[in-house]
Amino acid sequence: MYLILVYDIQLDEKGSAVLRKVFKSCKKYLTHIQNSVFEGELSTVQLLELKAEIRKFLREGQDSCIIFKGRNTKWMEKEFVIKEEDKATQFL
Repeated sequence: MYLILVYDIQLDEKGSAVLRKVFKSCKKYLTHIQNSVFEGELSTVQLLELKAEIRKFLREGQDSCIIFKGRNTKWMEKEFVIKEEDKATQFL
């Protein structure tokens, strides 16, 4: 399935460490496209692994993560408003 993952980490005394750990976990599975935004194709198992991994770091009541799911990229239209930089494009 095609995913867009967005997270928001509260930057307090422990926030920067949480941010680095969540970023590294997401980068293992998805393509980093902008600040705290990732996208890519994952299997159901990979999605479960990613969610389990980032749950270890996200703090209840302080941090958030939203995952938008779609069947695949052909059902999503991407529009760049100012700067076009398509980091997720893959060549076969």
